[in-house]
Amino acid sequence: MKIIFTAAVTVIGTLGLIISMTGCSRNPQTADNAPTDLRGEPINSPMPAAASEATNAVPPAPAVAEAEATAPAAPASPAAPSIDGGYVSVAFDKLASFDFVIPEETVSTNGIVTAATKADGQIPQSIKSLHESLVALRGFMLPLKVEGGLVSEMLLMRDQSMCCYGKVPKMNEWVSIKMAKKGVKAVMDQPVTVYGKIHIGEIRENGYLVGIYRLDGEKMAEPE
Repeated sequence: MKIIFTAAVTVIGTLGLIISMTGCSRNPQTADNAPTDLRGEPINSPMPAAASEATNAVPPAPAVAEAEATAPAAPASPAAPSIDGGYVSVAFDKLASFDFVIPEETVSTNGIVTAATKADGQIPQSIKSLHESLVALRGFMLPLKVEGGLVSEMLLMRDQSMCCYGKVPKMNEWVSIKMAKKGVKAVMDQPVTVYGKIHIGEIRENGYLVGIYRLDGEKMAEPE
């Protein structure tokens, strides 16, 4: 016990000597009565207004800030279809944008055709909404009826290979057109634009389904 007490007194004495030599010594370069150069703001000085407002400001709620940061951008409104002199421009990219399967049909002994499913049920509503609208449709001509050197009835095809190279088109890749007035010039190798009223729905001849798009042609714009 005497040894421990002696060691403790020695450690305490050493710490006291170090403190007296460093922390509590007076600056030898400063006279006792020399004025002290004070710098900085007094401890009890009033806090500046800007700092006070910043200190007292209520931070935004984390949930609100996170919601604002992660909120999805509002979707852009869909572009309106282009108008060509009062006609809505319609492309085959829209008319042929869905898979159309010709329904199975049976013919009875008296010639009545019965279809297992209706073709109209396969046509999307976005295309049905064009029914009896004035449209401008661009495609390749396949003449069906020529009178006096002018085409009065035709098919307007999506692809040139359908009318020139024998490729079998799908039923939603052509439009049956009958010109309301006189016929138009035959143009076989370049796309043309035909204007008129379009009809969406089953087209049947002798009970058989022959198409789903028909156009009452009013005029045609030939390629430049």
